[in-house]
Amino acid sequence: MNKWTIDPAHTEIGFRVKHLMISTVRGKFIKFQGEILMPEDDFTKAEITFSAETASVDTGNEMRDNHLRSPDFFDSAKFPELSFKSKSIEKKGGNEYSVSGDFTMRGVTKEISMNASLNGIAKNMDGVRVASFEVSGSLSRKEYGLTWNAPVEGGGVIASDEVKLDIIAEFKEQK
Repeated sequence: MNKWTIDPAHTEIGFRVKHLMISTVRGKFIKFQGEILMPEDDFTKAEITFSAETASVDTGNEMRDNHLRSPDFFDSAKFPELSFKSKSIEKKGGNEYSVSGDFTMRGVTKEISMNASLNGIAKNMDGVRVASFEVSGSLSRKEYGLTWNAPVEGGGVIASDEVKLDIIAEFKEQK
């Protein structure tokens, strides 16, 4: 079984949410870990696990980040981590995959499906094999208990329910 671990220096765990239903706010998690266990180089047989520290959320705005850490959103004191564990990986063609698994946030676990593109496998400057992926998907934050919102003048709300996931991940093969 080959083991690959996420390389934080070459990975970004990002998300996007509509603000006032007209613009987009981007965020990311600074502290995270993940690994892939797989026989040979067959990603359809891989087991993927991932977790991020909710207190490490960063949107570039300290006031907003503190609100996201509060009980209104992630409740980082009570739920310090969000996680994903794959259940199935299906090759869609070429280097495109569909990855399904259990995503847990605020103590709620739901199955989600994401699209993953394998950008390639290469050796880094140290001769270690690395695999690069781009992953996208979305989820309903309300399904995980992140229900805070406020109406705005003219209709709509401050933050959309849909959260779009934008992940660029590089994994190093472990020997």
